[in-house]
Amino acid sequence: MADECDEKTCCGIRGSQCKVGSITSIDERGLMVLPKEIRDRMKIRAGDKLAIVCFEKDENICCLSLIKAEELDRMVKSMLGPVMDDALKK
Repeated sequence: MADECDEKTCCGIRGSQCKVGSITSIDERGLMVLPKEIRDRMKIRAGDKLAIVCFEKDENICCLSLIKAEELDRMVKSMLGPVMDDALKK
């Protein structure tokens, strides 16, 4: 069951849905399998790059988020593009 995140959660991302998508394990080499259902829902294909975003609480990483690198690039450009345009006009 998905619950609305609030400030008490590690991530604290308002308006997002927090739920366990799946459980996986880490092997002795530190590798893990991203389950097919999750890959399909995120449209992740072989060769795609993923950014790992770490959320910290009390100086400990408590939550990881995976974002397709191309999506992160788009997000950064959409946030910084207007700022850079404005700075270059001055």
